[in-house]
Amino acid sequence: MTRALIAVEGVSVLFPLYHGNARSLKKMVVAAASGRLGSDQRHRVVVEALRELDFKLVSGDRLGLVGSNGAGKTTLLRTLAGIYEPAIGRVRIQGSLNALLDPSLGMNLELTGRENIMLRGLYNGLPRPMLTRLEEDVAEFAELGDFLDLPVRIYSAGMVVRLGFALATAIKPQILLMDEWFLAGDAAFMAKARSRLEEMVRGAEILVLSTHSTEIVRSWCTRVLWLDQGRIHQDGPADEVLEAYLGHSLPALEAPPLALGAANEEDPGEQAPAEPAAEEQAPAEPPPAG
Repeated sequence: MTRALIAVEGVSVLFPLYHGNARSLKKMVVAAASGRLGSDQRHRVVVEALRELDFKLVSGDRLGLVGSNGAGKTTLLRTLAGIYEPAIGRVRIQGSLNALLDPSLGMNLELTGRENIMLRGLYNGLPRPMLTRLEEDVAEFAELGDFLDLPVRIYSAGMVVRLGFALATAIKPQILLMDEWFLAGDAAFMAKARSRLEEMVRGAEILVLSTHSTEIVRSWCTRVLWLDQGRIHQDGPADEVLEAYLGHSLPALEAPPLALGAANEEDPGEQAPAEPAAEEQAPAEPPPAG
């Protein structure tokens, strides 16, 4: 089996702003994006969501992403997952990858829950016997009963979270990308789901996690990348970078962790007009590297 690898080479991600020549819009965007306004080769006004990122992850790495809201954490995760394409540079991925970013990501709301399970299995190239086991595992864990055979569009938000979580954690990847707000769901269900998630983290060769919680970072990560205005401010051992980051932004980072069920503030990149609508409690013991 190929050893897991992530190589980010000179990556910049730009979001065009249509009608960006309007003076009022320019002023608004400059304020919101903290000076991250630029132009691309087609002379369009763009938000520079990520700027000139270079780093490499190999098997055994556990990377935590920290930074203020709008720093580019979620944009980076989505770029690693292949949702966003770099305007400059490239991302190289070796090994199977699973992205726990949004519970409904990749689901067809017009299909039934069961059909979505089969679709996910086929997308991952599972043979028929494994498709059957996948269906049984997801059905048992999600506990949707007869709703599993109804269209996902009629599900409650909690039901979508349960199906999405069960689906996303049923197939064990070599590379695991996770955004903290993936864990924002029904408290009772997430208590049940925590052991399943920890097992997945232990089994992954590479973990990339975006979170505001220092406890999660200390428990799960060996390395931290501090993003600021779309650039890498510091990259190194978790304790070293966390100490520097805490000293820089203690009030923000020491705020209570995201409550289960709370809304997440996305990075500006995810809110840019050019893109379609497309950070929990730490475990008692850190899961070892897989």
